[in-house]
Amino acid sequence: MTILMALLSCDLFPVVEQLPTITAQTSGSLIALPYDENFLFKCDAKGNPRPTYRWTKDGMDFDSHKDSRLIIEESSGTFLLPNTKEKTKYQGKYRCYASNKLGTAISEESEFIVPMVPKFPKEKTEPVVVTEGDSVVLECNPPQGIPPWQLYWMTNGNLRHIEQNERVSMGLNGNLYFSNTLVSDSRDDYCCFASFSRIRTIVQKPRLVLRVKPSMWQESHDILYCKRKPSILVPSSHSTTYIKKGEELELECIAEGLPTPGVEWIKMLENLPTRTQIKNYGKLLTISNVTDQVEGTYMCKAKNDLGEAEHHFQVVVEEPPSWQEEPVKSQLAEIGSDIHIKCSARGKPQPTITWKRNGQPLDDFPSTNYKVLDDRIIILRAEQRDTAVYQCEASNRHGTLLVNANVLVMNHPPLILTQNYLEYATMLGKSVIMDCRVFSSPPATINWRREDPEGSLDGERYSLLKNGSLQIHKVEMEDMGQYKCLANSSEGTMSLTTELFIKDSTRIVEPPQDMKVKRGSMAELECQVECDPTLRRELEILWMKDGMNILSNFSEGWVNSCLWCLCLKCDTDVPAPPVQLTLSELKDRSVRLQWVAASDHNSPITEFIIQYEENHWEPEKWKEIIRVAGSQFSAPLTLYGHINYQFRVIAVNAIGRSHPSMPSKRYKTPPCEQMMKRHSFVVRDTQTFVPYEVKIQAFNSHGWAPEPRVVTGYSGEDLPLAAPEDISVEVLNSTLLRVSWSPVPQTALRGHLGGYTVHWWQTQSLLNSKRIPSERQSLTIPGNRSHTMVPGLKPFSEYSLTVNIFNRRGNGPSSSPISFTTPQGVPEQPPILRATNFQKDSITLVWAPPHETNGFLTGYLLQYQTVNETLGELKSVNINAPDTTQWVLRDLQDDNWYKFYLSACTQVGCGSAISEEGGTISEACKCAQKQL
Repeated sequence: MTILMALLSCDLFPVVEQLPTITAQTSGSLIALPYDENFLFKCDAKGNPRPTYRWTKDGMDFDSHKDSRLIIEESSGTFLLPNTKEKTKYQGKYRCYASNKLGTAISEESEFIVPMVPKFPKEKTEPVVVTEGDSVVLECNPPQGIPPWQLYWMTNGNLRHIEQNERVSMGLNGNLYFSNTLVSDSRDDYCCFASFSRIRTIVQKPRLVLRVKPSMWQESHDILYCKRKPSILVPSSHSTTYIKKGEELELECIAEGLPTPGVEWIKMLENLPTRTQIKNYGKLLTISNVTDQVEGTYMCKAKNDLGEAEHHFQVVVEEPPSWQEEPVKSQLAEIGSDIHIKCSARGKPQPTITWKRNGQPLDDFPSTNYKVLDDRIIILRAEQRDTAVYQCEASNRHGTLLVNANVLVMNHPPLILTQNYLEYATMLGKSVIMDCRVFSSPPATINWRREDPEGSLDGERYSLLKNGSLQIHKVEMEDMGQYKCLANSSEGTMSLTTELFIKDSTRIVEPPQDMKVKRGSMAELECQVECDPTLRRELEILWMKDGMNILSNFSEGWVNSCLWCLCLKCDTDVPAPPVQLTLSELKDRSVRLQWVAASDHNSPITEFIIQYEENHWEPEKWKEIIRVAGSQFSAPLTLYGHINYQFRVIAVNAIGRSHPSMPSKRYKTPPCEQMMKRHSFVVRDTQTFVPYEVKIQAFNSHGWAPEPRVVTGYSGEDLPLAAPEDISVEVLNSTLLRVSWSPVPQTALRGHLGGYTVHWWQTQSLLNSKRIPSERQSLTIPGNRSHTMVPGLKPFSEYSLTVNIFNRRGNGPSSSPISFTTPQGVPEQPPILRATNFQKDSITLVWAPPHETNGFLTGYLLQYQTVNETLGELKSVNINAPDTTQWVLRDLQDDNWYKFYLSACTQVGCGSAISEEGGTISEACKCAQKQL
């Protein structure tokens, strides 16, 4: 225990100047989403003198203090941009510069992006006319926007999704591909929709017309198409795909032909990676979280009865820059020395290294003492004017790394940063560290010496640490006195004086003795303590009974209770656990265990307890093997054969036992000589799963081995004979069921109970009478439970359910199926809601019905409110016509922005709502439209 006793004097040190260092910054892309209140451009730095800040936007100076719209943090370079209509003009790439008189540090470049509302271009499209059997492509050409986005094709009239299959599918580019066409594909309302979830926007392309003319060749009323072998539509030519490590690879292969071709994928010369998934009816190959092993050549093959077509993809896995060796971010160099600044990065493609000084290209600073060698700068015979912040940027097409390297070139005499005339105090036998932190350029040589009394600091007990501090181990009374730290360099000398005081350990000289007294009589317990005279005023004695503090005035008597006294200020406690357990003298039936005693916590160790554990018969159970005196630090141990031992040691003093030490390494003794070679015995003609008590005892020429444990074993299991009975179900809601049953008797179980399995499957949707071929689902209930919950049911459906028991051998017979129905639920969210036909006082809303109604649809709930500067009153419209998919909202205020919420309803209630926004136009805009 080291105590800093007093601060006798306080010198005012000269302050060392420091180059600026960026401590917090905005990096990457900052996207202005419509629901954000403001946008934070952060830049904090430290340095001496305190840094000043400036910003650039797209490489040009940007003075944030001159813009009244920005909220400035005066203590840093940080500013806030409120989310207003004028935010678009702030779009660009930003960088912060933190400067003081020594140099300039720069932040990473961050880009502020203001997404525009994406729109399909206005275009007049001609009908697409093809002959039945021909292939055709309906182009989407979606507008660009902030990802993620989703593309889908629907009919414009009733907003139904276009059914996709092996013949008709949408590509990654949004185009709708027909491998061959049918007359039934003819429609005049094909429409491509693009949904941008982050900006809450859905846009649609003008409708497309597809007309498929019947084939002229007919025979017996069967149309004979002009069959043809496959050809690849996407991609159109040989392709090389560059993918960043960790991203998802997508390879697309869409073919046309008649009959409709099937598509298969292979990787040349090896198997497809394990994370490969085939999607979109075989036309899309995806691999998540790509690694270097994904790289190679892939082939898709489209086949039908008339032939096949192939396409090869070359996949190249690349990665953004990363440091091969973390650059040194701060260097202190003396004048005239050579300085090396290394900036080594890896990546694919190999990153390009760019150097700057104080934020400016290094070429702007002509100097004869610079050498730039690819990934490093060498400054020869550095001068004070070479002090600066040097920037290294490593870039490839996947990203940029930036590091600021502070280089301070100066000569400075030694400056001792530790305060002078500090006093240290420690207990006899402990260790103490006396500080001497030094700043110096060139580095100073640090020495310590005794002052009063004078003496040598040679010997194993004295250590000079790397930071200049002096450590003394196992202090003695002779170590008390004054010490001096001397720092010396070619620039000068500085010294520090400190003083060390040694305190006697506080100890219990005579602890209380065990006593037995009559109930109601008085018991006197004595506790004699010795303490360093200088600590007597701080000495505190605490009495405890059974580990609990007791007060000085009490009324109850105690019998067979144990009282201890503790000196809190002296760290008296049970010993610390022994350490460094080692095994030596390894023999077949003996070993020597050695250990090192740790701190006794001011109470001498009286004995050591050695324990062992073996990991076969009773793992993790520790047993005592021997006890030795507290002055002994090794012990010979007698062992049994063929046991895998490990040992631990517990130290004991007057206070009590220590925690056990960490276990030793394991030592396995060799087996005894075997006179009996038989190691098994078979009991035949047993009944199924009957318990037996078994004990096995060894015998040799010296007699019987110790009495063994009795083990209960069972004869073999067989499949259960009976199924659970009294199956009952309770439908809790439209998706949740409680099922219960009577347990199977033990006689029919014929093995260790594993649990029960509940199986259920949907047989019919109550919305129509059609039967549903549904997959069986199951839920395993471990143990002897007789009920469970079954979640995830579909509303308004008919189900069947069975229960069976299982043991380790397998499943028993299933119970007779029981049928039940789930009630109606609330519908899913409508998949699309679009605001159209914006007028002065009205807006038309168009939507698609939910995919799953979960009951009989009764109508829709439409709610809306103004969302201008504040939120307006929420108004509701109940639409009681379930077949309605559009509604005209009238009597709206002109030139206002509205938010609409639409949810579908059944008799049970309404489901979750989809939202959309739109605005009425002003009277002026209305007049302009009429004039046009």
